[in-house]
Amino acid sequence: MKYILSLCLLLTISFVKAQTPEDSVKSTVRQLFKAMLDADAVALNDCFANSAILQTIVKNKEGVVSVRNESVAAFAKTIGSLPKNMADERIVFDMVKVDADLAIVWTPYQFYRSGTFSHCGVNSFQLVRLNGKWKIQYLIDTRRRSGCTE
Repeated sequence: MKYILSLCLLLTISFVKAQTPEDSVKSTVRQLFKAMLDADAVALNDCFANSAILQTIVKNKEGVVSVRNESVAAFAKTIGSLPKNMADERIVFDMVKVDADLAIVWTPYQFYRSGTFSHCGVNSFQLVRLNGKWKIQYLIDTRRRSGCTE
């Protein structure tokens, strides 16, 4: 019995030690991309704060840069209407910073549509811890088809 209790205590300590604030922030971001891959609008919506802002930096054919806004509801509706495994955004955590209830995350990505490379860019997240759970408050990204490494 002592052996089992010691093992349980060791596993608990290992888990608690492994779950840093950065890890919990990354978990929320990973949930977003899993929801996209699963075409799960409900799970996707759950990743965001109620007042979240989504923006994309775009460049038109003339090279003029602008910022396009999208609501979380519209984004979730679009993702929810896709077949599973269609929206596959593969990220790398380049930077994660946490201070109390605020976090920032920088993730270069490559986006695949039904297994075919589509575009790449960078996501910049601002997250806030609300009621003990990290939520995405602000997401802005870049999108390009050139200068990508597949």
